[in-house]
This record gives sequence, C-alpha cells and structure tokens, in this order.
Amino acid sequence: MNPIEQYVNQSRREFLTTAASGLGLAALGSMLCDDGLLSPATVAAEEGSAAASHPLAARPPHFEPRAKNCIFLFQAGGPSHLDLFDPKPKLNELDGQPLPQETLKQVRFAFINKESATLLGSPRTWSKHGECGMDFSDFVPHLATCADDLLMIRSLHSEQFNHHPGQLLLSCGRPTFGLPTIGSWLTYGLGSVSQDLPGYVVLTSGRGSSGGASLWSSGFLPSHHAGVLFRTEGEAVLNLTNPAGLPPELQRRGLDTLKTLNQQRYAEMGDPEIASRIASYELAFRMQSAAPELIDLNSESAATLDAYGVDRPQHPQATGRGNVANAHLSFARNCLLARRMVERGVRFVNIIYEAWDQHSNLEADMRYNTWVIDQPIAALLKDLKQRGLLDSTLVVWGSEFGRTPLGENRTGREANTGRDHHPFSFTLWMAGGGVRGGQVYGETDELGWGITRDPVHINDFHATMLHLFGLDHLRLTHRFQGRDFRLTDVGGHVIEPWLA
Repeated sequence: MNPIEQYVNQSRREFLTTAASGLGLAALGSMLCDDGLLSPATVAAEEGSAAASHPLAARPPHFEPRAKNCIFLFQAGGPSHLDLFDPKPKLNELDGQPLPQETLKQVRFAFINKESATLLGSPRTWSKHGECGMDFSDFVPHLATCADDLLMIRSLHSEQFNHHPGQLLLSCGRPTFGLPTIGSWLTYGLGSVSQDLPGYVVLTSGRGSSGGASLWSSGFLPSHHAGVLFRTEGEAVLNLTNPAGLPPELQRRGLDTLKTLNQQRYAEMGDPEIASRIASYELAFRMQSAAPELIDLNSESAATLDAYGVDRPQHPQATGRGNVANAHLSFARNCLLARRMVERGVRFVNIIYEAWDQHSNLEADMRYNTWVIDQPIAALLKDLKQRGLLDSTLVVWGSEFGRTPLGENRTGREANTGRDHHPFSFTLWMAGGGVRGGQVYGETDELGWGITRDPVHINDFHATMLHLFGLDHLRLTHRFQGRDFRLTDVGGHVIEPWLA
C-alpha cells in the first residue's frame, strides 16, 4: 500500500492507540500516576521509548538528586580487601594456623581445600591518612591522599563465590542472565543530557572480564539503554567512519529516508526496538564528529596528562594478570576519558579492569595492579573536584567479592601464595555524588572473615546508589513477562549514614 494511503485510511482507534501517536498511552499513564499506580519516571521512560526521535531524552527524577553522573571503576576478579583497605594485625599474628573446622563446615570455596587450609597474613604496612584518619596500605599511596573524600564500606557481602555470578549480582542486582545493568536502569529512569554521545559508555583495560558483555547489557529494557563499548585508540566505535567517497549530505539523505521507513513500521507495530534502531542511527551520525573529538587528548595540558600517568613508562617489575596490552596506559587514559565524558553529559561511565584473581603470586601481582590503578584514580578524583564536578559525579570502586584470609592451597600449586574468592565480607568505596566522605562504614572481625557491624548487601548498595540519583528503587520498575522488575529485586534499603 502507498504510505500516504496508510495514513489517510488510519482509523480513529488506531490513531488514539498506536504508540507512535501516543495519545491513548499518555492519557492512560496520566491516570495511573494520579492513582499512584505508576511512577512518573516509569511513565517518562515508556514515553521515551515511544518517542523515536530521542528515546534517551532527559527525564525528571522522583525527588531532588544529589548525583547526576556516575563513574564506576569495576575491578573485576576480586581485589584483596585485606591487603588494601582493611588492616588485620591479628591475621598476621595467626599466620599459618588453621581456622576451627566448625567455622568452615558450611562454607563453599572455589578452590581451597578446607581440611588443610591455613591463615595467610599480609606483609603490607599501613598508615592513617586525612583528617579522618582512614587506613590505607602502602600499595595505594596516591589514593590515600583522597581519604577525606572517600566513603569506605568494609562490610559488603554477597552469596556468590564465583566470578560471573558475582559480577552479574553487582551489575544487575541478581546473578541471572538477561537483566539490565546499573547504567541501563539509570538511563531508563533519567535519560541522558548528552546529545552527541551515548548515555552509557563502557571502557575496558587488562584481560576481558568473566562477565563479558553481560555486564553492560540492557536486558529486557530497550536496547538503546545498553552500554556502548568504546575503544581508547583509533575509532572510538568501530565502523563509525564513513566509507571513502560517501559525502555527508548523501549520508544524511539516506538516514532520513531510512528513518521515515522505520517510523512507518514503528507506527504499525509499536515495537520499542524499532525506536531504538532509529535512535541508534541518529546517534551514530552525531557521534561521527563528537567521538573523535572526545578521545583526542591534545587539548589537555601536559600537567593533566602527567597527573593521570597517560604516558608513564612500564613498571620495572611488570608481571601477572594485569600486564596485558599496556593496561597501565589504557587504564590511565580511560580515567581521563571518563572525566571528559562526564563533562559532555554522559550519564554512566563503566571502567572495567580485570586483573585481580590472585590465587597465586599475590604479592607481585597486586603490587603491579595497584600501581596501574592508584595514580590515575587519585588524579581523577582530584581533577573532578578541582573542576567542580565531584559534587555531582558519583565515583564507585568495587568488585564482585574480596579474598579469603586463608591462603590458597589448591592441589598442584605452591601453597599460600594467593587467596581464594571471599563473598562473606569485602570492601567497596564511593566518593562525590552526595556521599559523606571521610568515614569508614561497617566492620569485619579480627581476621577479615565475617562482618561484625553494619552488614551491607549488594542490593542495599544499589538502593542507596539510586537514591543519590533521586530515584526510589521501589518505584523504578519495568514490567516484563507478567511481573514488575527492579534493580534491587525483592530486597534493598537506603543506608542513610552514607548520605551527605
């Protein structure tokens, strides 16, 4: 049928009820909001998916937000809290001794043989920093200078003792495939103020994480809420550059024609993925000029590049899992790019560094890994603060779990040169974005095994994180397969002492 005839012959019922017109949808949404059955953010998100022209348009939060952007420094693999942020003198005193069997009876490990496992002390030296007197090991001297800006959470816990399930829980709120990640939920609830860059960007360094692309998936949300993987060299996004001989005006005409056809199909089917497709084509067109400018660091001062360590030489003792493809340079560059993205309105930047699965060679590998991340992260925090961006930018450092106080004693390996996975207590820190810095929250026992004060589940962390963005985790929902889903699943509560 001729497209013009389609519009002429459209019935009144079709006009009122199609997602393209949206009149019936808008009216229904308004009535449900008035009755308290639907949140404004949910309505906004649904209307946004129907607005094929800009489905990521900024939307109002539930209440006044403290944070506008997030930089999530995801340390995949499980860094040892016992060697970085949670000193345990008693562990050193009992080094080489076994734990009571009743403590280990119901515990599952990834690799440790429980019957012969013994405690492993830490050779780190510790000192207090900042006016708050926060403890840091000698592995992170640069980060220690930011102590008064950090909320150090020592009492996180999880049920997942293997990498991929643990990473899914931290990213999605449940250890299940097919769910939206934190960045997807944020853009779903709030949209993005960036017109020329994605609302959710992913940057990686080091080895690939166990979770792969499932850690930046949009799950059952429309695909325009998925994270966009950027490269730090060459084309930021592959295939973004026009083929030789294609002038911009011809490309624009082609996109306009394609958009018209897709909009007609969207009016007929109401499929939000068609809206995502239209938005993706348009965003890619705008990114052709925005992305190359973003990753070009020539406008940055020499002092800034030096502070981040963008061009620093390799560590003289480079070793282990972290020493992959000049990860020290890509991680430093990613931290600087994250600041540039926040300046340009990107809502959520996820920097993934996979290097922390130290079942052996703990001392040398952690020395290198911390050298890779310490200087760039401290520079990022100070740079954001100096530019007046830290107050509105939430910076998170965390992983899927910590490491055991017990030494790794896997059969076939030299005993006690590493630590196994430990979900029962581990550390995560936050800065900026409305959190109260200069405080340590939670406490672990004298061995760093379990939590003795203020336990925090991953879903509590998620609920509080959404709260900082002005979103009620109970109201930010999406109906899928007959039930309402949320990031915090069926748990989670906001932790008020974290809020500034």
